[in-house]
Amino acid sequence: MPVPPRGLPAAVVRYGLECVLKQADVDQATVPTSASSWLVAVRAAESKKATDIRVLDLTGITSFADYFVICTGANQRQIQAIGDEVNLRMKRQAGELPLSVEGYTQAEWVLADYGDLLVHIFSPKARQYYDLERLWRSARTVEIPPEPGSSDAG
Repeated sequence: MPVPPRGLPAAVVRYGLECVLKQADVDQATVPTSASSWLVAVRAAESKKATDIRVLDLTGITSFADYFVICTGANQRQIQAIGDEVNLRMKRQAGELPLSVEGYTQAEWVLADYGDLLVHIFSPKARQYYDLERLWRSARTVEIPPEPGSSDAG
């Protein structure tokens, strides 16, 4: 990568996308952590009535992601609505856009890639067939905290 002229900020490259950092304060955490990002995705899926929501912690198991959020939608419209809501909330609350989204049109298995977070939205049939929880059984299942103000007794 060429060296920027004196006085200009250096560029950071991530997955082939280039961003210019104008100022960074390492003492102030302004970028959400992966943990808060997965929780934003979970709350978005919950708001669209996704079922069987699971979060897998893949830290140290794979190099391409730290967390999987896996959930199920009842039909194509609901699967797309869950994907839309996840995208909207990740943008607004976590400041993140997906690097790619696959399967949205067919809506059997929608995969949204947020770098260290992968969101999988399945139809019931595809969820059973691919069985990611079995495939990644060495991953730790993350406990999803109850939503503040909810009266979920478990």
